[in-house]
Amino acid sequence: MVEFRGGGPAEFGARLDTVMAIYTAAMRPPPEQITGRTTIMRNHATYPRFQCYFAELRDISGGVRPVPRVVGFAYGFHGAPGQWWHDVVSRALEDLAGREVADAWLGDAFELAEIHVHPDHQGKGIGRAMITTLCAGRPERSAVLSTHDRPTAARHLYAAMGFTDLLSRYVFPGGYEEYAIVGRPLPLSC
Repeated sequence: MVEFRGGGPAEFGARLDTVMAIYTAAMRPPPEQITGRTTIMRNHATYPRFQCYFAELRDISGGVRPVPRVVGFAYGFHGAPGQWWHDVVSRALEDLAGREVADAWLGDAFELAEIHVHPDHQGKGIGRAMITTLCAGRPERSAVLSTHDRPTAARHLYAAMGFTDLLSRYVFPGGYEEYAIVGRPLPLSC
């Protein structure tokens, strides 16, 4: 049985080793990127209205209350000027579609920064449930995120949840991989 438990910055920081183990298993980044990604995630926890959820697996078949094992996590925060992702995406969207469109999507946005499920537990609805739980009751006008611009399971999930492309084939400054920047109005209705 999977349960979702929310946490704030302190709990996220205390579980950062577990978070990074899941991220590494799910994304398989080059080893030299782990330290930088850890620093970025730790910094995200300082952003306004940061919220995370952990997907905890509990084996209830034995009758003894087991220690939960974290098999996924998702977090986000209120996007604001001065945050790297927010600034570069806002500029790119403004260049493509104008200031009004960029403000409509990013002027009051909940930025879903990371959503990851350990590969052993993917395809079971955990990612969708974490996104739905994380977005529930958020005061922002929209939810936005970036994902690899390839036909991945994550890309299909976001489309099925009503996220639409704001930018496609987008390459972040200094990067080389293509991303899709997607968004949808809040509240979620799926």
